[in-house]
Amino acid sequence: MKTRKIRASDYIKVVEWDEEDGCFVGSAPPLIGACCHGKREDNVLRQLKKIVEEWIEVYEKEGRVPPDPSAGKDYSGKFILRMEPQLHRILTIRALQDGDSLNNYVVKKLKDVAV
Repeated sequence: MKTRKIRASDYIKVVEWDEEDGCFVGSAPPLIGACCHGKREDNVLRQLKKIVEEWIEVYEKEGRVPPDPSAGKDYSGKFILRMEPQLHRILTIRALQDGDSLNNYVVKKLKDVAV
């Protein structure tokens, strides 16, 4: 069975403003972390695309398999979260105090930090 060749377009490219550094920073998880920066978002994205292509070439030349691509991936909306029992208890109590289920409470908290 032949597997499809991984391309640069198979990876999500993230360009974010970094307040501390005062510039845009680019990454392509899980292939590469923060790897380029600049004052203009479009320039950073252009750099990032080239870097991702180069990283894939390095993997191929070394005979290694790159990390699973991140673009176009389907998500079920579920994941298992492990935590200390004491934290589980505290979160459950907070959810009850808010008149919410633990699941809805945690989703709201995650949205607060992710968006």
